[in-house]
Amino acid sequence: MRAVILAGGRGTRLRPFTASFPKPLVPLGDTPVVEVLIKSLLRHGICDVTLTLGHLAELVQAYFHHRQRLLSRLELSYVIEAEPTGTAGSLALVEGLNETFLVMNGDLLTDLNFHNLVAFHRQHEAALTIATQRRHVKIDLGVLEFDDNARITKYIEKPEHSYDVSMGVYVYEPHVLRHIVPGEYLDFPDLVLRLLADGQRVCAYVTDCLWLDIGRPDDYARAQQMIVEHKERFELAADPDSAQ
Repeated sequence: MRAVILAGGRGTRLRPFTASFPKPLVPLGDTPVVEVLIKSLLRHGICDVTLTLGHLAELVQAYFHHRQRLLSRLELSYVIEAEPTGTAGSLALVEGLNETFLVMNGDLLTDLNFHNLVAFHRQHEAALTIATQRRHVKIDLGVLEFDDNARITKYIEKPEHSYDVSMGVYVYEPHVLRHIVPGEYLDFPDLVLRLLADGQRVCAYVTDCLWLDIGRPDDYARAQQMIVEHKERFELAADPDSAQ
């Protein structure tokens, strides 16, 4: 199984911290988030990893240049975008995606079982599978409903809504790449719409695993606490870099 980690974003939600610092190297404890994600892949036996880079790509490459013991377990490659091509468009630059492959955002913390995800994808014969989780959103305001005559018909105090959201982890079949034009800017939601319009099967894999979106300040703070309290959950057995 091959994995592509989308790590070319500018991390605008974490500014000013990421103004001169690449988002993939944002630390969780003393380890960059992208390395924590790579170690999660390695724990599942996934060793062939490609990073798609853009903003401050040279700093990410320099970091891994000094992680030789970790690299000894990996087949790590890079694709560097001269200009941003979106969360789906960058896949057109990755060579050799000839079999089922994983794609994930480079700014998340998860203990998702990748094997179960791929097995679900194959069982449902999907072109694309999206790992999903339910999130609850509370509005800390009183919400009003009223008619065309300004007459209030309903008052809801601090309502809570639930949504099934993308975790930023996907399984692709290679033929999906035919819907991505090289050099075209294409974000992932637009790719999904193209597939649906073409009659392709796109499936949702529902899970309640740990998942934190590091690009959100609240999730980032929770991830920092979790790494401190449960660091062993995110390390490799006999971590090759533990002595570095």
